Amino acid sequence: MGEEAPEYVLNSLELAACDSESTGCRTATIVGNKMYVVEGSEDGSKSWINVKIFDKLTRSWVFPTVLGIKPVQLKGHSTLLLKNGQLLIVKMDSTLDGCIWFLEVDSPFVKEQKKIFGTEVVAWSKGVIGNAPKPIVISGPSGVGKGTLINKLMKEFPSRYGFSVSHTTRAPREKELDGVHYHFTERSIMEKDIRDGKFLEFASVHGNLYGTSIEAVEVVTDSGKRCILDIDVQGARSVRASSLDAIFIFITPPSFEELEKRLRARGTETEEQVQKRLRNARAELDEAKSPGLFNHILVNDDLESCYGNLKKLLASDETADPLYQSSVKILKAHVSGMESKADHRTLIHCSASGTNAATNSLLMLDTSSLKGGAPGRTRGLGVYALGSLGDGLNGI
Repeated sequence: MGEEAPEYVLNSLELAACDSESTGCRTATIVGNKMYVVEGSEDGSKSWINVKIFDKLTRSWVFPTVLGIKPVQLKGHSTLLLKNGQLLIVKMDSTLDGCIWFLEVDSPFVKEQKKIFGTEVVAWSKGVIGNAPKPIVISGPSGVGKGTLINKLMKEFPSRYGFSVSHTTRAPREKELDGVHYHFTERSIMEKDIRDGKFLEFASVHGNLYGTSIEAVEVVTDSGKRCILDIDVQGARSVRASSLDAIFIFITPPSFEELEKRLRARGTETEEQVQKRLRNARAELDEAKSPGLFNHILVNDDLESCYGNLKKLLASDETADPLYQSSVKILKAHVSGMESKADHRTLIHCSASGTNAATNSLLMLDTSSLKGGAPGRTRGLGVYALGSLGDGLNGI
């Protein structure tokens, strides 16, 4: 998972500098010529989670731009440097489902954001046990029928698939509900979130911004559903360049002439609008042929046949993940500490109640198959019981 992690040893001068600048719980980890200090509050304040950098060359402190959704209430934590430019942060006295976080300090995403911001950048990401089903990106020209296909899929499998809710800066129309039809937001807020890397894709349409946030997709996935994104080819290209691990499907008409026939048959647009959609469609059909952009191309020559092929394609990719399924058995364990082992393994010290020593146990955390990352979730964590926290852990 990248280059070997650099060795890190704190000398007394650096520790003194660290201690002189902060109070409360903290860890300090050296990566190259920089020391990354993560601080939480002793009083339980939800707002006090700081990250600062001590530059060993300039002997000065740097306060980085912080991206992603950060944890709350770091009353105590342990930190471990991984090999891929990430710090593994484990919150103490926390249930297992909320204790594992990652702070990216030298990952590819952070390196790219440093170029954009022109300053130091770090990025938070919540760790999730196991792998959820990959989101589905469906693209296709206007009039090809992709909306109909998605609606059929959602109607037949309402508990299996979920739709991400897009953001927009336009005002709500009659009967539109915030969080249902769109997330309605202010332009200044959405522009800042775009700069902070929180959006997978966005576009300006008639003076208003529209876009898909990473959090909107992750919320659907966290609910146990497979997220569907209906976006244009340019948006699909943006998602492909992000950390989101998705399946990309392009719906194409049997011919350009058939597409034009379908557009005109709708009878809802002027000739000028039809011509504009046809120009856009031709460009999208050409761009969809770009190598490595789409995993699958489905021809919608017959709706029922195309829908059947779409279901088969998605079913073949929905392999069960035993880690994801079994993780619910250990979510009530309270974490009290951790220690590093070889080969991407870390020991997590837990107790069933957080105070009863008789139920203390060890869990093995495996970080060898991580996927995704900031500013979304880091998935693919493996957790294995090495002791007993009660009957709930049997068989893991």
